[in-house]
Amino acid sequence: MSDAEEAPREATRENGETEMKEEEEPNPNYKEVEDPQQESKDDTLAWRESQEEERKTGEEEGEEEEEKEEEGKKDKKIVMEETEEKAGESQEKEASGIQEETTVEPQEVTESMIRLETQITDSQSVTSGIFPKTQRGSKSKLSLQLEDAETDELLRDLSTQLEFLDLDQISPEEQQISSPERQPSGELEEKTDQMPQDELGQERRDLEPENREEGQERTVSDIQSKAGISRESLVSSTTEDILFQKDKSAPVYPLTMTWSFGWNSSLPVYYIREEKQRVLLYVCAHTAIIYNVFRNNQYHLQGHANIISCLCVSEDRRWIATADKGPDCLVIIWDSFTGIPVHTIFDSCPEGSGIRAMAMTHDAKYLATISDAEVQKVCIWKWTLAVETPACTLELPTEYGVQNYVTFNPTNNKELVSNSKTWAIYYAWYEERDTLAHSAPLLTEKTFNKLVGKFSQSVFHLNLTQILSATMEGKLVVWDIHRPPSSASTFLGFPYIKPCKLVHLQKEGITVLTTTDSYIVTGDIKGNIKFYDHTLSIVNWYSHLKLGAIRTLSFSKTPATPPTEKSNYPPDCTLKGDLFVLRNFIIGTSDAAVYHLTTDGTKLEKLFVEPKDAICAISCHPYQPLIAIGSICGMIKVWNYENKQYLFSRVFEKGLGVQSLTYNPEGALLGAGFTEGTVYILDAMSLENESPEPFKYSRTSVTHISFSHDSQYMATAIEYDLLRSYKDCLEVLDIHHTDQGCYPTCMVWYPPLTRELFLLICNSGYKVKLFNATTKMCRKTLLGPAYGSPIEQTQVLPVRSMAELQKRYLVFINRDKVGLQILPVDGNPHKTSAIVCHPNGVAGMAVSYDGHYAFTAGGHDRSVVQWKITLSVLEAAVSLGGEDLTPFYGLLSGGREGKFYRELEDYFYYSQLRSQGIDTMETRKVSEHICLSELPFVMRAIGFYPSEEKIDDIFNEIKFGEYVDTGKLIDKINLPDFLKVYLNHKPPFGNTMSGIHKSFEVLGYTNSKGKKAIRREDFLRLLVTKGEHMTEEEMLDCFASLFGLNPEGWKSEPATSSVKGSEICLEEELPDEITAEIFATEILGLTISEYSSQDGQ
Repeated sequence: MSDAEEAPREATRENGETEMKEEEEPNPNYKEVEDPQQESKDDTLAWRESQEEERKTGEEEGEEEEEKEEEGKKDKKIVMEETEEKAGESQEKEASGIQEETTVEPQEVTESMIRLETQITDSQSVTSGIFPKTQRGSKSKLSLQLEDAETDELLRDLSTQLEFLDLDQISPEEQQISSPERQPSGELEEKTDQMPQDELGQERRDLEPENREEGQERTVSDIQSKAGISRESLVSSTTEDILFQKDKSAPVYPLTMTWSFGWNSSLPVYYIREEKQRVLLYVCAHTAIIYNVFRNNQYHLQGHANIISCLCVSEDRRWIATADKGPDCLVIIWDSFTGIPVHTIFDSCPEGSGIRAMAMTHDAKYLATISDAEVQKVCIWKWTLAVETPACTLELPTEYGVQNYVTFNPTNNKELVSNSKTWAIYYAWYEERDTLAHSAPLLTEKTFNKLVGKFSQSVFHLNLTQILSATMEGKLVVWDIHRPPSSASTFLGFPYIKPCKLVHLQKEGITVLTTTDSYIVTGDIKGNIKFYDHTLSIVNWYSHLKLGAIRTLSFSKTPATPPTEKSNYPPDCTLKGDLFVLRNFIIGTSDAAVYHLTTDGTKLEKLFVEPKDAICAISCHPYQPLIAIGSICGMIKVWNYENKQYLFSRVFEKGLGVQSLTYNPEGALLGAGFTEGTVYILDAMSLENESPEPFKYSRTSVTHISFSHDSQYMATAIEYDLLRSYKDCLEVLDIHHTDQGCYPTCMVWYPPLTRELFLLICNSGYKVKLFNATTKMCRKTLLGPAYGSPIEQTQVLPVRSMAELQKRYLVFINRDKVGLQILPVDGNPHKTSAIVCHPNGVAGMAVSYDGHYAFTAGGHDRSVVQWKITLSVLEAAVSLGGEDLTPFYGLLSGGREGKFYRELEDYFYYSQLRSQGIDTMETRKVSEHICLSELPFVMRAIGFYPSEEKIDDIFNEIKFGEYVDTGKLIDKINLPDFLKVYLNHKPPFGNTMSGIHKSFEVLGYTNSKGKKAIRREDFLRLLVTKGEHMTEEEMLDCFASLFGLNPEGWKSEPATSSVKGSEICLEEELPDEITAEIFATEILGLTISEYSSQDGQ
């Protein structure tokens, strides 16, 4: 076929719009399901009354008894159906009340909600008698709290039975839509059709008591009817429309994800639904997104703490499985109709490596995972049984390469295939023997005497006796499956595959290989999509769509509409020229673009194009709901974040990666800093250059841009003296030392909550420091948010009204979280909250002009998340946390009544005695305060050893605490204030060996045992010459106390000193080599942990 002949059939509509498909007519079978229940309601009450009279009178006659028995059996079914119908509404209300919580904490849902109800024999028989054969859905279990003793007893008996997921709840209409058109032949067909039903029926029979009487069955139904218990969960009874219903419940978190910009184009995008609304599934960072295209709505599947590494869906698109990669990795199975996680696998990879590839059987009964460890494991999970261990496991040899793709045989859920770039593996699962056999023939260039290429994906052939593996050379490797006869003895061995032939299918490398209906489909690096029949003869192709490399293809679960006179299906390229009737499908490309192709008329619609590289730059407009997003790939996109509309964008030339973005105060200009050092000034509404040439004064990335209040100056990276600066010369105005052992991480002007003007500086030690803006004196040191890593960026939340000027808040980010902090900071842990936003690292943050939203950029995860801020929730947490010192007691070991606090009280009051003289005979003065000079000794007595600089900061903080208001200096402190000062200044996680090891790595050398050590003479020299000043006499006196030669308290009570420091021989007391362990345990005598509770998090 020539290009001219092909062009009309691949033409794309200019307006890019796609006509909505007409709604299908209701399935008549569905009406038949409802009518018997409706008609039987009127007979239910009469039956119950007749049964009651029968029990009272005891009159039974032969013919009447037979009649009533038949009526009873018939009506008993009706009663149970009525019970299910009436209970549905109450269950839906109860389940919907906890939906928001369960989407964030899947483990809680799995434990309390999704354990599925024990099946009752009557309900099974009624269901199977009314409903036609269906695919499998799910049921979930609700926590039942019943006051009736008889009900409790019965439920306890039922709970002892094994619970499993019933997959027989999907409506006949859905069954008709999702049933595969391709039918297997011969023995495989019989095995596939019979096995799931037989196994499921056997599981049900195993669950039923052996001697269940008819009266017991009726009692179960009666009890559930009386107690108002729903027999159907929200998962089993809902329709797909519930997912995008507006949630009117009050928010329960201070920060709630409302939108996610971008998508992970390394993972597939799936076509979930098309009947009434176009719904897609894709991944942003650690969240799976269900996106309704027509409504422009997102539903977020939240539950992973690590980046999602793979996902898959069932054939009917009802069940979604997501898995991540990292510590405490999870596999979560979701219901796509409700967004509820129905099962969570917590220990899929005990080594913590995560999941590399995953697939689900077409009947959604089994899930296969391949780990991402050095030695990969293939596991098959019976997830519908809510088990925590795999049904079988297979370790793969390392020579097979990293298996990164896996799929099941669509007609036999006991067969699957996976491949790495160099090796394809066929698996056969023998469930009865707990064996996963595999066959992995070595394939080299000598096998076919031709270059094969790197494997991309593998699928089972339409003929079910072969496997196809696509390569990046445009070829297909055809593997024959050799299965032993079913009648043969088991000693004949397992099935195996053998390379049959190498088909050079096309010139372009094949990136996607899949099947749909009766076609084998390929997508390649040139953006071509081609369709082949079972003989690998080409049927049709799309080559003029001008797409990037195909990353994913997902076909609608709805079969193609049969051609009519109004249809515009293109002809295929066979000699007959039949119409090429195909399902609509979604295309995802490597340049992060997603398209929808309507095959009737070949209408291509671009759904969205997102940055394909890291996103590091975001900035909010100063008075409009606009956000600018910049990527390393050179793209700048501007969105309206209130109505979630993309407005305009610009892509810069190759080599210009956007590193930073900032609007000027008027919102008319947008400053853009790039990775190679240039700075562009752009028009905020058109993104066109405002200056003829960009500025370039750096050879490295421009990480920060800031405009002056009048937009006359613009600074990048550091503070400059703008008054004495000129071109090519920027003078530094001032430099101040802010810390001793930590480094500052971010800085912001403190809002005017006090009379003093402060700079708020966060440091690497989880501290927040307030510096006087004029004198640069440290006025306060406070415990900041401690969520695994120090704060990296912070902004003061804009006020929403004049009444809120005295109530201010901070928004901050650290390595992987975004959080809120109530001002003023005072060390109260309840005044702060944080949530994981980007597990692999946060690259930037922005706040909306009205303070309603915060935005975080995820860097290499290629996403920006919009967070709705609900301050009332955080204020409620503070109220629940208690007043005065109650929140601070929780930071102490043992709390208010613990041993540590009792010791602190003893030291505090002992310090009063010591300040008055231990041996004095005068009358003691009882006080609630101690003088400031005693404070360092009490600090050291309870295990906190501040440096002299820190002691000066503490003194200044206390002395000048009320100076601005009263003009007086403070020279004493009471116990409550002392407790706050101690908690705010001490290391947040105590003394750890990791910190001491870091010092020895810098100062020491590697000894003969491979440990870092410091020679004795170097150790003594460092003590008197480095760090804070210490005389030799002070050093000797310290060693005298440490070695027990002087009583403790030598400095304060010199009369008790028995040995002078000069009399100590340090050569005898100290070893020749001092390691970190010797220094901590033998010299200092400390018992400290190896690592802090936050290390490595």
